[in-house]
Amino acid sequence: MAGRVWRSFGFMAAGTAGAARAARAIAVAVAALPGLAAPASARPVTVLAPELPPMMAADGTGREASIIAETLAACGHQAQFKVVPFGRHWIDFRGGAAVDAVTTVPDGMEMPGSRSVAYIRYQNGASVLKSSGLTVRTLADLAGKRVVTFAGAPDVLPGLRDAIPSFGDFRERADQMVHSNLLFAGRVDAVLADGLIFAEYNRQLQEKAKAAGGLPFDPGQPVQFTAIFPPTPYHLMFRDDALRADFDRCFAGLKTAGRIDAIDRAAIARYADTVGDRYLHDR
Repeated sequence: MAGRVWRSFGFMAAGTAGAARAARAIAVAVAALPGLAAPASARPVTVLAPELPPMMAADGTGREASIIAETLAACGHQAQFKVVPFGRHWIDFRGGAAVDAVTTVPDGMEMPGSRSVAYIRYQNGASVLKSSGLTVRTLADLAGKRVVTFAGAPDVLPGLRDAIPSFGDFRERADQMVHSNLLFAGRVDAVLADGLIFAEYNRQLQEKAKAAGGLPFDPGQPVQFTAIFPPTPYHLMFRDDALRADFDRCFAGLKTAGRIDAIDRAAIARYADTVGDRYLHDR
């Protein structure tokens, strides 16, 4: 019964009239499921998030947005996303931003508030041009190579900090569109990043090339993504422990109902040309 309930919704995130109606419909539907009755103190919930399409787009939609918004909706709450550049979400939350929660907090990161269950996993790996002939199974295969990754990656990706001295060149760039630019232009040999995020920026570059009449490089070059790191779990930090408890309880219900896995499968399928079956391959 639960599976039929979840398949009837295509909710992406709060912020539009359609999404709000979907949120209300989800809350009504899940009230009939064991342990998922909406709390008496249902309210809008402001969530600070980094712009990382296709996880979280500037308009508050995406894989991560869907999981958070549907989970809160299952408890009768409505997610309202405040999307900022990656890294600033942590800084602003620590600085006392007037929000209820912050997304995408890795294990071990010190952050004020109450930590949720791990609600999403990213699959970081190595992406290279197929034409390079480079096969990457471990970080050791990148010895002497030029590598770019996201800001703060040495604190998130196992073994990366120790491997940095072995690289021919190493850069951290918060703007992950830069990663794709550098790889397609031949200025780096490998990108260390989440496979879906890398694939989405490639798609955006391809669209840009069409609209602009071309780029100085070919963004359609075939790439190879390999998941050389274990999946990275992320948490929400809530200022209110009761709200965190709501989220954990309703997330467990959606996970049991199969809705979380359905969101993940849909997101991965969209970028199958890049990530193949290597994204969250332990599923």
